[in-house]
Amino acid sequence: MLLVGCSDEFPGKPNPANRPLPQNEITDFATLFAQNCTGCHGADGELGPAPPLNDPLFLALIPDEALRAVIRDGRPGTPMPAFAAEQGGTLSTEQVKIIATGLKSRWPADKKEVSDPTIVADAPPYLAATASLQLTPGATEQAAALFERACAECHGPNGAGGETGYASGGAINDAAFLALISDQALRRIIITGRHDLGMPNYAATDGRPDDFKPLTSEEIDELVALLAAWRRGDTETNNAGD
Repeated sequence: MLLVGCSDEFPGKPNPANRPLPQNEITDFATLFAQNCTGCHGADGELGPAPPLNDPLFLALIPDEALRAVIRDGRPGTPMPAFAAEQGGTLSTEQVKIIATGLKSRWPADKKEVSDPTIVADAPPYLAATASLQLTPGATEQAAALFERACAECHGPNGAGGETGYASGGAINDAAFLALISDQALRRIIITGRHDLGMPNYAATDGRPDDFKPLTSEEIDELVALLAAWRRGDTETNNAGD
């Protein structure tokens, strides 16, 4: 009986292969994605409260280092936390790299959503040229007119929301929403849209005038600056579309 008790075949003896890996030893992309990303970005990278990660246009435009940086460092001033262990998160440098690399290989830019190569080739740069954008007084009406042309069909006049239009995007001139999103994230969403919610990208004409032209990088800067002014509660910009 003693010999049986020491046998590797004894029933109930733990199998080392079945022991869960410590968090810092996990190298499987699907596991890391499920544990760290799906809560905000959705189980398949979409339909979460945060922008979709399965957007081929986004993944084609964001530089590799910028993608690693946002996973590692988070987005200050937003709910996106830093995941790097040295910043209080749970991921090693290698795990951050695995997630960033896995995103781009899982949802590549040749997907049908961006099968037109000009959508990627002509897209404005993902990263803003300046850290902070401010509208000059003379540019306020121009930015408001641009918003009316590119965004109001879904988000309503002056971003106040509405029930009609191509796809009701709800109010975007909303203090709670704007307080939870950075200028860079706003730029990203204007460029890529949100295909999971029916929001068109920078070049799509859905819900826009027939003569709509793709937004330029400068026009996107103007829209971000307008939204940033709404975040600050700038009365002049809030009334510009009235």
